[in-house]
Amino acid sequence: MSAPAPSPLAIVDAEPLPRQEEVLTDAALAFMAELHRRFTPRRDELLARRAERRAEIARTSTLDFLPETAQIREDPTWRVAPAPAALNDRRVEITGPTDRKMTINALNSGARVWLADFEDASAPTWENVVLGQLNLIDAYSRDIDFTDAGSGKSYALKAEEELATVVMRPRGWHLNERHLTDADGTPVPGALVDFGLYFFHNAQRLLDLGKGPYFYLPKTESHLEARLWNEVFVFAQDHVGIPQGTVRATVLIETITAAYEMEEILYELRDHASGLNAGRWDYLFSIVKNFRDGGPRFVLPDRNAVTMTAPFMRAYTELLVRTCHKRGAHAIGGMAAFIPSRRDAEVNKVAFEKVRADKDREAGDGFDGSWVAHPDLVPIAMESFDKVLGDRPHQKDRLREDVAVKAEDLIAVDSLDAKPTYAGLVNAVQVGIRYIEAWLRGLGAVAIFNLMEDAATAEISRSQIWQWINAGVVLDNGERVTAELARKVAAQELAALRADLGEEAFAAGNWQQAHDLLLTVSLDDDYADFLTLPAYEQLKG
Repeated sequence: MSAPAPSPLAIVDAEPLPRQEEVLTDAALAFMAELHRRFTPRRDELLARRAERRAEIARTSTLDFLPETAQIREDPTWRVAPAPAALNDRRVEITGPTDRKMTINALNSGARVWLADFEDASAPTWENVVLGQLNLIDAYSRDIDFTDAGSGKSYALKAEEELATVVMRPRGWHLNERHLTDADGTPVPGALVDFGLYFFHNAQRLLDLGKGPYFYLPKTESHLEARLWNEVFVFAQDHVGIPQGTVRATVLIETITAAYEMEEILYELRDHASGLNAGRWDYLFSIVKNFRDGGPRFVLPDRNAVTMTAPFMRAYTELLVRTCHKRGAHAIGGMAAFIPSRRDAEVNKVAFEKVRADKDREAGDGFDGSWVAHPDLVPIAMESFDKVLGDRPHQKDRLREDVAVKAEDLIAVDSLDAKPTYAGLVNAVQVGIRYIEAWLRGLGAVAIFNLMEDAATAEISRSQIWQWINAGVVLDNGERVTAELARKVAAQELAALRADLGEEAFAAGNWQQAHDLLLTVSLDDDYADFLTLPAYEQLKG
């Protein structure tokens, strides 16, 4: 007996958008309805499993490699599928949201890959969700020429062979899309909406261009979540009639639990796996979230003091390179978030040297590529990897068998000498308020203090405030971090913003709302799993 046809999906509480009928076709909605019917129940089970695992970490204050999957780690024979030609050379990848201007600039940037982001660099307004998809459709049909209304500057795509390969990042499993519900009023997971629309409209288009539907998978916490994605891929490829293995996925290892399951994650996705990526802010956020009951040894210093050379971060990145190359996958390094200043050449000089040193380190450690947030950083990162790779597309032959990481090395947070400072607390408040205010206006990628910040930045900022308060941290100036101190710093920042912006501009923004939300998620006894969950309830559009 065949399965019943899925109930149609309803678009709720959404203003009509220009050309939305090109994205929200009956066939595309039917495809997403089937994804929702088949896979949302398992998604819900896996979210419940996250909570169970978090409770276990709270009880034990430790993590270890899984004994039940030891045979996967010990089996030397398996490999992930070979990389398709369009993903074989990934030495520089640029990240950013899918607005029309960014789409053109990223594709033209000279980077090998563009991470087209529906996740942390995009606030999930309905407009961003739907029109971002439309921009990608238009890009593949080369129908995306654009003139900026403010500057009058025109943007157009370069020749096809000069464009970056797109790797699209859908939302994580935990977020729902409130504007798309089934007959029972249950929202569809945002991950399935983003994946479903992109895959349905573009899989064949991309094959015709000699590429394919490629994805970055965020916020993965276990190999079972990777298994669910693999099941989604298998079904989707059959549904639209393209060969199995056409999809390729790169998984962000940006949670501490996933760091203990890298091989298992690659194994679950092995016919569709492309590589792993070493994220930074979300990884630190995950450590705080999972070990928030663990006492002083898990207290992080100022976020900018936790560099990738910290011993526990180095253990994580070196294990990632070794794991990827052992299994034939790409190892992709972290973000260079600096935004060049148009006014201060000295700021640029210092920042460019830091970026160059960071990318030299990654290339020297064996990474096959790395991320940048701005087109001006592409040549710097390219030079670092060119020096190591030469004409080779990657360095998977560097097996890093010298690396031996023990379970405790990954959580040795107290191996770092740096301590929390008052300036670090002020920075966390400043960045948190500024980012949340922009996010509530529908902006997910925000320039703050010459850095391109996304939702992961706000997560680590509010997590550090929460952690320092609950651990009773004493700062370098002798003050103990309390809720009262956090409120005082936040009030000072709000007053400074009001004075700087002027009453009219201040009132036109979401500054008070952002201030209040930051304090809510930083001071509540009940630590919110994700800032974006309460923030989404306040997001208009």
